[in-house]
Amino acid sequence: MEQIKNYIFVRNIIKMKRILSLLILVLFLNGCDDGDLIQEDINFEDVIAQKCTTNSIIYKLKDSEALIFEATGITFPTETTSQEFSISGSNRVLYRFYSGTVSASTICESIPPATPIVTDQWTATGGNIVINTTAVKTTDEKDNSTKITGYNHNITFKNITFNKGNGTQVYETFAFGDYLTAATPLPFAFNKTLEQCSASKQLYDYNSSEALILDVDSALIVNEATLLNAPRTGLISDTKNKLTYRLFSGLVTGAYFCNATFPATPVVTEEWIGVAGVANTSGIVEVTSTPFGNGFKHTVVLKKVKMKKGNSDFILGDNYIYGELLTTN
Repeated sequence: MEQIKNYIFVRNIIKMKRILSLLILVLFLNGCDDGDLIQEDINFEDVIAQKCTTNSIIYKLKDSEALIFEATGITFPTETTSQEFSISGSNRVLYRFYSGTVSASTICESIPPATPIVTDQWTATGGNIVINTTAVKTTDEKDNSTKITGYNHNITFKNITFNKGNGTQVYETFAFGDYLTAATPLPFAFNKTLEQCSASKQLYDYNSSEALILDVDSALIVNEATLLNAPRTGLISDTKNKLTYRLFSGLVTGAYFCNATFPATPVVTEEWIGVAGVANTSGIVEVTSTPFGNGFKHTVVLKKVKMKKGNSDFILGDNYIYGELLTTN
């Protein structure tokens, strides 16, 4: 009886070994035949994105590898916003391997150098491109004014699928990284000599390409002297003391102002609106009036005023001198 038990035990052990061997063989064969199971890493996290000057290619280079984003169908905005596009024939993503160290000329030249050559390429066949754009600002510590110096475009690929030739590789989220563009600074080259419309009492200052317009509260411009430490004040709002900055594509003259409606020309290319003020905190219009000749000089100061366009904004500073208005009795 003992021999029979031993025989059955040994036979079961042999069966288990055979089953285990078959499982190992199946896993091995699947690993060899299906390229999807071979996961390779693309890592360009520490590489700065650059753009070709002659085309729409944005790229990252690392030794003999290149991550290429051809953004032919994309315009990078000059305001804080979010965009999403599909990977397509005009918005391509490529991951390339070269025979040697790759440089900008290899990527950007219409006739690339003879070496290095492409030894392998992964091509994105599907997925979305998400671009989150934010303004890059600098702060002047003397007056706490801010200036937009550029825009940062953070690029991420969502559910991107690469065709590797021997299979595919999918990333649910693949961070391409940041791409920076420079901003054209607003001139703000005003002479600080204010003019006022006779009917609307609107104040304005302008030069050849820009204007800063204040729909001033009439209670602030009065031919009565104020004490230096007790100026008349009001808050920026959409109804009283509305502040508007306009940048034009052509020459602006005094004829542009004081009309029932603003003329269509010159064309406004940018418009920034003053953010509503908060009492004793921000968005304050301050007017100091002093006798001058046979009238008065009214000095208008904008305190902690923020200007906004879409989702972008900048601050004029703690005490921005808007200018001086002369009135007669």
